[in-house]
Amino acid sequence: MSVFDLDAYLARIGLRGPFEPTLETLTALTRAHITRIPFENVDVLLGRGIRIDLDSIARKIVVDGRGGYCFEHGTLFQAVLDQLGFRTVAHAARVVVMVPRHQSPRTHMFLTVDLEGERYVVDPGFGGHTAVVPVPLREGADVRDGSDRHRMVQCDGEWVLEADIEGTMTPLWTSSLEPQLPVDFQLANHWVSTAAGSPFVNRLMLRALTTGGRTSVMNRDVTVVSAGKTEKYQLPDRQALRALLGRHFGFDLPDVEQLKIPMVPEWS
Repeated sequence: MSVFDLDAYLARIGLRGPFEPTLETLTALTRAHITRIPFENVDVLLGRGIRIDLDSIARKIVVDGRGGYCFEHGTLFQAVLDQLGFRTVAHAARVVVMVPRHQSPRTHMFLTVDLEGERYVVDPGFGGHTAVVPVPLREGADVRDGSDRHRMVQCDGEWVLEADIEGTMTPLWTSSLEPQLPVDFQLANHWVSTAAGSPFVNRLMLRALTTGGRTSVMNRDVTVVSAGKTEKYQLPDRQALRALLGRHFGFDLPDVEQLKIPMVPEWS
């Protein structure tokens, strides 16, 4: 029996229906999902593995109040949109914001949505620098949301999502837009969550958005942006990490006091 409950999901992101499959609805859902459900890879570092069937994701994110990474966010959000009457397609991308294209496998999941004669990119599980609103799949069509700016451009026969990072339009990922099947993501998820070379196996990566702010964690380094001010500090121990999760990410997880981060010798 499926544990996925649309009303419970909507309560989780703080929205109430009914909804029509319109751009206004898609924008509201995308923003609410990204600002209410954090990006996190804690279970990978706890050795629990990541299950990406819908029931497992719904139990973790909706029932238990956790976050997740792209396969979890994307699978859940696609199920929501499909139930609400949107026409969605799942795709894979190579993340290029930190490494060149030839070194990046197709291990990122995002969606496109056909709506009102336009096609939009929706990416709820990218984490840092993600667009909190749909981005039109048109060459160079800028989307601005506060200080954020995103656009899709074509390069070498693929579509690239760019974001304004410190005044420079920077590629985040590139995709051929070939439709993907759930089994494709099962294979990619296995590599991401288990391979020795996967960044998710070696680093703690967390990000939570709030209205006008965000909290980001890379290993022990914490950045909190709130009310236009930026605070940076290091987590002294795992107990401080547990407290941070409760304060900024909305969940308590006692097991993180045994969490191991291979890239942090004293926490490995």
